[in-house]
Amino acid sequence: QVQFVESGGGLVQPGGSLRLSCAASGFIFTYYGLGWYRQAPGKEREKVADIDRRGNTNYADSVKGRFTISRDNAKNTVYLQMNSLMPDDTATYYCNGLAATTFNWGQGTQVTVSS
Repeated sequence: QVQFVESGGGLVQPGGSLRLSCAASGFIFTYYGLGWYRQAPGKEREKVADIDRRGNTNYADSVKGRFTISRDNAKNTVYLQMNSLMPDDTATYYCNGLAATTFNWGQGTQVTVSS
């Protein structure tokens, strides 16, 4: 059974940083590209970053230059380093495959950017 456990969220002031982690299980991690998604209250879920099997990355324009996605295949974990956080980054963050429909969603981790 595929499972994602996201962690690392919290309350941070504008301009601050957080590092999110997503521990994956139930599938062959190295076979799949992975993505970080977020959903703010009243908004559609959107992909903010992804990383393919070879480590090539893509970012949404809204986070480019501020967020960095990475993966550790030995730990079956994907990370999202978030710097220069802004109030508009407030959302619940999730991981999944390159397509949002690849796997079922985990619980997510809440990120709140506020002074």
